[in-house]
Parts: sequence; C-alpha cells; structure tokens
Amino acid sequence: MNSEDNFILNRIKSVKYAAKGFWILVTSEKSIIAQIIIAIIMTIIGFIMQISATEWMFQFFAIGLVLVAESLNTAIEKLADFIHPEYHTKIGIIKDISAGGAFFAAIFAVIIGFIIYLPKFI
Repeated sequence: MNSEDNFILNRIKSVKYAAKGFWILVTSEKSIIAQIIIAIIMTIIGFIMQISATEWMFQFFAIGLVLVAESLNTAIEKLADFIHPEYHTKIGIIKDISAGGAFFAAIFAVIIGFIIYLPKFI
C-alpha cells in the first residue's frame, strides 16, 4: 500500500471518528441538544420571516459558531473532569473560562439575530 492510499484511509478514519463524536454530542449532551432545538426554531422563523440569502448566511454562521463553541466547551470540561475528578479551584477556573467562550459565541449569535430580525418588526 502506498502513502496516497494511507492518506485516503486515514481521512476516512478521521471522518468516522468525527462522526462518532458528533453523534455522542447530539445524543447525550444537554447543552448541544438545547442549542440544536434553538437552531431549528430560528430556522423555522427564518422561513416564516423570509430572510434574505445574506441573512441566512449570517444566521447559519451564528448557529455554527455557538455549536462549535459549545462542543469545545464540552470537550474541555470532560477533559478537566478526567484529569481532576474532584473539585479543584484551578480546574474550576479553566472550566469557567471554557464556558465563557461559549457564552461569547451566544452573545454574538443574539446580536446577529437582533440585526436580522429587529428591522422586520420596526
């Protein structure tokens, strides 16, 4: 087997592991499930409000940003819990900072939502 075949097989394995992680997130993590429900609701609202292609782009960017941030926050929290299962002040700070990143994403998603939807009601 040559290196090109190994490259392709390794990419297939990478996709398989990523899909497994995706499935774990969407079936077991309450924060991800909640964000997916919000994403579905906002998508329905987007169709009802007939938002433009550019607005769709920004809305999906915001949804993706929040889901990625929540996913990374979950991974960091699980890693921190694995490394130090009992409470520790410094681990708590690390987890708070990680959650802060997800909060940043959520704030920007809400701002994008206001920019898209507020003019439709004014």
